[in-house]
Amino acid sequence: MVLRPLGLGDLLTGIPAIRGIRAAVPDHRLVLATTRALEPLAALIDAVDEVLPAVELEPLDWTGAPPELAVDLHGKGPLSHVVVADLHPERLLTFDSPGYPGPTWYAGEHEVRRWCRLVSEGLDVDCDPDALDLAVPAPTPPASGVAVVHPGAAFPGRRWPPERFSAVARHLAASGLEVALTGGPAERDLALAVARGAGLGEEAVLAGRTTSLELAAVIAAARVVVCGDTGVAHLASAYRRPSVVLFGPVSPALWGPPVRAGKQGPLHVVLWHGDGTGDPWGTTLDPALARIPVEEVTSALDTLLG
Repeated sequence: MVLRPLGLGDLLTGIPAIRGIRAAVPDHRLVLATTRALEPLAALIDAVDEVLPAVELEPLDWTGAPPELAVDLHGKGPLSHVVVADLHPERLLTFDSPGYPGPTWYAGEHEVRRWCRLVSEGLDVDCDPDALDLAVPAPTPPASGVAVVHPGAAFPGRRWPPERFSAVARHLAASGLEVALTGGPAERDLALAVARGAGLGEEAVLAGRTTSLELAAVIAAARVVVCGDTGVAHLASAYRRPSVVLFGPVSPALWGPPVRAGKQGPLHVVLWHGDGTGDPWGTTLDPALARIPVEEVTSALDTLLG
């Protein structure tokens, strides 16, 4: 049993560790406890046999015998450690905290490498941080080969100004690309405003019109992706699609995409002018994110597109 009931980016950055656990216990049935909203995407991870709906830090609805192995991929504890320990597994793997021996937690470690190290040290198995790939969902994407512009983010501190996203979308459209604006239902108004600013019609706005699987299919078939530090950036990494990712309060050293080579240079381009001291849950635009100009984003996109 593996615990990871967090957001989209958290789920996707945990895939290499989940694959490492599968390699350590290849004959076991691997159950991933994650949020109900992420259940369809979690089922695309080839190492997962079953998805158990879970709510962050709440007891799991586990039935049957205790698991032979339970792994906390949620946090450094002890609150999340209790969730897995209460299942009375034969073996428990967590980061070290009072009452729970395990590998040491390092605050400045990249999210992918942190969980890979927990698995490598705790289960004595190789864990490849670049094993981020996700199966392509079955639904035909509502848009294919498009330039995806994703203006939303969970908190205002990580949302680049909509008028700048409009300028980027306008540049991509002028380059001859079909542009699609993505987002959840709560981000539809934002996406519509970006589309209007770019001179695009409402048909370009997919925000609020796609399921999680359809969104994943759009990213998997995208020509290029431009977004902030949010879950869509991790989908672009999972499907190895060219991307430009705009960072603000959080350093890309902690959550940035993997270093991969594309035809024109890096496959994923990170733009950041910060020092890592911002507030990722901030209610106003982070100053570091505000320092990224439109011209820097369009230049990076032109390079990716060749």
